[in-house]
Amino acid sequence: MDLEIHYRRLEKMYGAAPINGIYQPTMTVSKGKAVVEMMLSEQFHHAAGAVHGSVYFKMLDDAAFFAANSLEREVFVLTTSFTTYLTRPVKEGKLRSVGRVVNQNRSQFIVEAIVYDAREKEIGRGNGIFVRSKLLLADTPGYQLAID
Repeated sequence: MDLEIHYRRLEKMYGAAPINGIYQPTMTVSKGKAVVEMMLSEQFHHAAGAVHGSVYFKMLDDAAFFAANSLEREVFVLTTSFTTYLTRPVKEGKLRSVGRVVNQNRSQFIVEAIVYDAREKEIGRGNGIFVRSKLLLADTPGYQLAID
């Protein structure tokens, strides 16, 4: 399969995930890299009026996960561990998370991700380890959607 088709299918798979109906993110995938963007909403705030840490985690993990899966064309990868660092609070605007594979071997991918606010200031970062599962991408909802 052509790599560009694989990347577009990963993007379609991401968009088809039910959780993304809540957050409305967009994503672009390339070799060893994924970028997730999302507009913030007050729905994502904790009681003190800033974005909840779960939003940071979702953006970081999603970008890292899809960066890893960009290098694996047969099976769905799984997050086995992920460390998240929240470095700055944010309340509004657009967030952008960039995930990049920094190392891989036969059994795992090591990926780093950084999330930025609308002014391109780093507000969080994370790193994770991803492994290949037994779930075929071809069987994953959304992956086989037609590519325009």
